[in-house]
Amino acid sequence: MPRAFLIVLDSCGIGGAPDAGQFFNGPTPDTGANTLGHIARACAAGEAETGRSGPLAVPNLAALGLGDAITLASGLATDLPEASTGLWGAATEHSSGKDTPSGHWEIAGVPVPWDWHYFPDTDPAIPDNLLGLIRKAAGTNGTLCNAHASGTQVIEDLGQKHIETGWPIVYTSVDSVLQIAAHEEHFGLDRLLSLCKQIAPAFHALRVGRVIARPFVGENGHFTRTPRRKDFAIAPPAPTLLDWAHDAARATHAIGKIGDIFSMRGISDSVKGPDAELIRHLSRLVDEADNGALTFANFVEFDTNFGHRRDVSGYARTLEWFDAELGKLLPRLRDGDMLVITADHGNDPTWVGTDHTRERAPVLIAGRGPGSTGLIDYADIGASVADHLGLTERGAGRSIL
Repeated sequence: MPRAFLIVLDSCGIGGAPDAGQFFNGPTPDTGANTLGHIARACAAGEAETGRSGPLAVPNLAALGLGDAITLASGLATDLPEASTGLWGAATEHSSGKDTPSGHWEIAGVPVPWDWHYFPDTDPAIPDNLLGLIRKAAGTNGTLCNAHASGTQVIEDLGQKHIETGWPIVYTSVDSVLQIAAHEEHFGLDRLLSLCKQIAPAFHALRVGRVIARPFVGENGHFTRTPRRKDFAIAPPAPTLLDWAHDAARATHAIGKIGDIFSMRGISDSVKGPDAELIRHLSRLVDEADNGALTFANFVEFDTNFGHRRDVSGYARTLEWFDAELGKLLPRLRDGDMLVITADHGNDPTWVGTDHTRERAPVLIAGRGPGSTGLIDYADIGASVADHLGLTERGAGRSIL
């Protein structure tokens, strides 16, 4: 039986979303945002020279069709080489969000059927009754922050006060999330995870997509977040690609945030860690995964470390790192394997603000010969993976194979 590897490069959008004008960074609509297109343009212009130099060097992604997909999605021409080995296209999202669950669920065949709840960009942002639930679950008589905040900035500003008071740091963003930061030693990692798990159902009932535990370590002036973050996500509203495969007795391997995003539903095993560690797990599964298996991976650091921080050079360096790792994986695919690379949304580091950007996603497929799929829907990606694996379900999509 054939195997499938579905890889989401978190936030690696390619512009061109037809409804981008309905999504905003502050007062600025996302019209014209183009994460990978603008990175390639900045590199070509010598504007991304920190830790790297020159035009964007991603020969493996380009051979699969990245440059062609950018032009198809947005009309933006790049200096990337033309496709030579891959089946390529661009996918449009229809769920009313530019966030992680919306993108991943729709890729896996299930568009989001509701509008997410977002906390206002005010101070305070989260109502007192919900803060009361957090205090009760934490066993404290207070919380810190209660506003839209940067996850790294908020621990820098309030980490010492958190240690002194024992109060959890509670914040949100333009995404449909509640985030709680706490020190792994002074507050306790298990205590933080238990707190988030306990309150998550109340927030899910309001259609808040995720309650995120954000542990950190260190001392005043030197606080750093750890890789032991955990997302308590609302469950998908219908069976997804992972469920379809699992119900057909296929092994389903989750790499990165996938287990959290899909509430571990339909997942045989899951690994987490920094992207450099996750690529090793992906490499291992290319060699070891059983015939018929589905491996679903998310590489998040494009988004968290560089997109939100508007770091063009860092984003470009990471693209080049991933491309080099991809070059080691592709020759080891077995006959009959299919590897798909896509994205869940955009996060253009050249854009205003710090939020995600509404964009189309690249669809780059190895193992199915060269060619173009044209413009497709996110849900068509999951339907195509299901088709390749010989599964009967298709969800909301159609196979492009």
